Order: sequence, then C-alpha cells, then structure tokens
Amino acid sequence: MEHEALEAGLRSKDAFVLRRCQILLASARGQSPPRIAKSLGCGSQTVRNAIHAFDERGLDALVAGSSRPKRTHAAFERRSAEALKEMLHHSPREFGEETSLWTLADAAEVSFEEGLSERRVSGETIRATLLRLGVRWLRAKRWISSPDPEYARKKQPCLKSSSWRPGQGARLLHRSQDESSFVPGAPVP
Repeated sequence: MEHEALEAGLRSKDAFVLRRCQILLASARGQSPPRIAKSLGCGSQTVRNAIHAFDERGLDALVAGSSRPKRTHAAFERRSAEALKEMLHHSPREFGEETSLWTLADAAEVSFEEGLSERRVSGETIRATLLRLGVRWLRAKRWISSPDPEYARKKQPCLKSSSWRPGQGARLLHRSQDESSFVPGAPVP
C-alpha cells in the first residue's frame, strides 16, 4: 500500500511530495543516499532526512512541515537590548566612529565591540531587537539628542522661500534679473 502511494506521488503537482517520493522509491530499490542525491541534484542530507522522516512517520512524511526553526535565540537579552537603545541616543563618534549618524551596520559593530552582544550580528538583528522593544528604526538624526537647550529649535528644517523649491535637491535656484524665472546656478546678485 505504501509503495502504491509513493508511485502515485510521482504524479503530484507538489514539488515536495514529488521529490520525497523519488527519494523513497530510489531508496527502496537499494540505492545509497549519495547516489540518490547525485541523480536528483540535491544534498545527501536531504535524502537522509527524507528516509528518516519516512521511517518515523510513514506516509505522513510526504506532507511538508514548517521550515521555521524549532526555537530561536535572541541575540540581545533584555538588559543588553535596553543598553543598545541607550547607546543609539549618543553620537557614534563617542564610540570611535567617524560619522555622526548611526547606521544599522555601525550599531551592530559597536554593540559587539561594547560587549552588548556575544557575537557579531547583522543590521537586521539590530532592527529586530529595537522592534522587540517597541522602537522602529528611523533616520539616525531623530535618535541623537543634545544637552543644548536650543537643540530642538536648531534641528528644525530651515527653508528659504525664494532659494529652494521642492524636487530641486541640494541645488540652489536664484532669481534672474527680471525676477520672472529661476535660473539654476546663476550668481547671487
């Protein structure tokens, strides 16, 4: 009965079922896992996993399980995650970086150097850790604060009504002599 079910699985539209049936039928013919792997273009461990799953669960091994890890390990414990959050409120220059704005990669590197994580982590791990704390990663300039009482006022955008227009990037536009049009790069009178 199992053999017939495996033969029927060779006509399945599900690639997982098809591959498992191919592996199991080849194994039933006495082929070794490395030889099956070579003929099907997969890894030997994939073949061994299929055979072990079939031995344990029978035909239920033809149903794909979850690919999620059984358990995860947080790169930052609660205390070190809070320390990471606090670290990002300071300038990267305080930690020997050449820039004044944090990037995820810089935060990952400095967190390892400061001993907040046991191993080097990616920027995405930093993002996920902050999200776990209820913080979304925003542009770094919003994170950095200053003891200067005028800091908030100084960080407000400064737009000069006659010299900047949306969509012009960093270029300044200056009025021409007749004041009717803007000329890019014209000298300031």
